[in-house]
Parts: sequence; structure tokens; C-alpha cells
Amino acid sequence: MITRDRPGGRLSWDLDHHILIGQDITIVGAGIGGLAAAIALARRGANVRVLERANALQEVGAGIQISPNGMAVLVALGVDFGLIPRSVIGKKVSLLDGRTGRLALSLDLNAIKTPHPWLFAHRADLLDCLTAAARDAGVVIETGVPVAAVDLVDGGVDLEFWDNTNLTTRVVIGADGVHSVARQAVDRVSKPRFTGQVAWRALVPGDGTAAPEARVYMGSGRHLVTYPLRGGHLTNIVAVQERQAWTEDGWHHQDDPNNLRHAFKDFGPEVRDLLDQVDETHLWGLFRHAVAPNWHKGPVTLVGDAVHPTLPFMAQGACMALEDAWALAASMSLHNTPEMAFAAYQASRRARCVKIVAAANTNARAYHFGNVLRPLAHTAMRMSQAIAPNAPLRRLAWLYEYDVTRAMG
Repeated sequence: MITRDRPGGRLSWDLDHHILIGQDITIVGAGIGGLAAAIALARRGANVRVLERANALQEVGAGIQISPNGMAVLVALGVDFGLIPRSVIGKKVSLLDGRTGRLALSLDLNAIKTPHPWLFAHRADLLDCLTAAARDAGVVIETGVPVAAVDLVDGGVDLEFWDNTNLTTRVVIGADGVHSVARQAVDRVSKPRFTGQVAWRALVPGDGTAAPEARVYMGSGRHLVTYPLRGGHLTNIVAVQERQAWTEDGWHHQDDPNNLRHAFKDFGPEVRDLLDQVDETHLWGLFRHAVAPNWHKGPVTLVGDAVHPTLPFMAQGACMALEDAWALAASMSLHNTPEMAFAAYQASRRARCVKIVAAANTNARAYHFGNVLRPLAHTAMRMSQAIAPNAPLRRLAWLYEYDVTRAMG
């Protein structure tokens, strides 16, 4: 059980189980899932070391949506107090016709029955808050340590680094993303499939007056999402376009902003004016990945994108990693061996993650109706809202209202 000693204060942990106290755990990857797991484990008594391949803890500028199920974990970790003042609490999601700007559907995020907010945050701010909380919990974070291979050996796990040095450790958690090295020690990596879509990310300045809402501008074979960050002083843009071919997975590929502007040149003036401000953008291909059938082997397990990469159409990548982190730490505090703990962790998580990934896959083309079907689809949305204003959110109550910290303690 976890309680706060005062608003904004440190968390006090009632350790009914002492299994983790003094255990040495190594986490590969200092992303959202890795750092959240490090905090949860360290506060349960483990000695945690995080190995990050990058030379510094930094993130390419991008926004991130954290729905209430993810915020439940950040609240339990005490990270919300530092993050919320640097972010925007989302109140609404508006779906609009990209050309005309006409509203098709408006969703009131306050209709989600949960005490936790829906947050529009800068990914760098989230990582900064997680890093500070991890260090405060006693986690050792080492940067510039790229892991080349993870091998099971007698007595633990052998980590081989790119400089040909080695480290043998007892327990390893792979939080090293979609191209995970740790996953190769656990399960065969399936070949991803290109979805026929690419996406751009960009940030532009804001004047602090933007409404606290996400706007989805829909068009034929394309859609564009915007929402405010950092008190409205930045606007995040994610733009998706259907495309025939793409070769590289990942979103760190810089692109010419004029390509982005050209792709949405027939959208309305609100979108065009926003894109005229873009001076830097990154492009990535969207790939479907199968959720791994096996999440653990021996004393190695996986969290986040290392085990269930997802498309961005449900805004759940970070939230799934946060849920994983909590569930893993809870399982490890209840079972005497890593193998037992990891089996319980997978059993608690896999079905839910499969369902979320499937929902994101289904949503992939939901905003891309052609010129003939789009007016009909938008009219249907307006009619459905008149009858049941927040029915789409109610259908997703299983997703957004879930609280892993209550479910698993």
C-alpha cells in the first residue's frame, strides 16, 4: 500500500512484502518504462542500476498524451506533482473535417470516471521528472553504456557491451524499445509489417491561449492531430499520411517541412497557418508488430515497446509502459524467484496489451475516409453524439478507467 505524507510530499511505502529488499536488478534502457520500473522497484527496497546507451538523458522534442490509466501510475510514483505544472490538463478531443474545419465529434474527457487527469505533456519533461524521482529513490543511472547482447549464463545474465567488456548480473529488465537487444534473449523477434502510413512530428510556438483540447483534422488518406504543451506555449503536431512504401522503422528521421506542408496543402487555413510555422520535423514509418508470446526467460523480462510496440492511434505507448512497470514491480514483490514473478507479471498484462494493440490497429484508418464517404461518416458522428454524447469514451472505459496500482497493489 502507498500513501502520501502530505500533498506534494514524498511517498511512504507500507512494505508488506520484503522480498525485493537488497536485491540487485539491472534495467537496460532509461526510457519511460525503464525509469518507472526503476522507481517502483527501488522504493520497494531493490538496488537498481539503469544502463542507457545514449550519452545523455535527452529526448527529441515531442508531445505525449498520458490518459488516466497512465496517470494512475505517475500519481502512485509521486511524479505527477512535478509534471502537471509543466503540462496541460486536457479537457476535450475534437474531430474536425480537415478542409472545412467543421466539427464532426466532440468528446468531453471529464466524462471519464476516474480521479486522474488526461495530460498533454512534453516527453522530455516526463523523462526529466522520472529521472529525478529515480535518483531520489537511490537508482544508479549510467549513460553512454550501449548493450550489444544479453545472454543467459549460470548464475544470472551476462551483458556484453559494445566496447567488448562484460557485466554479469542477477536479474535484467529489458526496457530498450522496439529494437530491443534484451528481447533477443527472451523470444524470437517477429518481422514488423508496414501499415502503408507514415507520420510526421513537429513542435511550433504557442501564445499560451490555446484551448486545452486535442484536435483531429481528418481528410482523405490523411489526418493531423494538434494539442498544446507547456501551458500552451508550444503546440504539438502529429500528421499521418497513407503512403505506398517505406523501409525504416523509428521516428528519428529528419524531413523537409515543405514535404509536410505539401501533404496537407488542401486543408483549411487553421492547419496551413500552423504548418507554416514548422521549421523542423521528423518522419517515421508506421509498422505493426506482434505482441511477443513470451515476455520472460530465466531471470530476464521485458517492458514497454520491447515486448508490445503499438501504433500511436490510441495514445497508449507510454501508458502501457507505465502500467507494465508497476505490474512488474508488484509481481516481483510477491514472488520468491524472478521466474515466478515474471510469469505472474506476464499473466497480468499480456491479454490487456494485446487488446490495446488491436484497438490501435483498428483505429489506424478511422480518420482517413475519402471525399465521397467522409461527409457521410462525419454526419453519422454528429448524429451519434446527439443521441449519446460520450458513447465512444464509455466504450473505452475498460482502457482509460483501469488503475493498475489498485488492481495489483
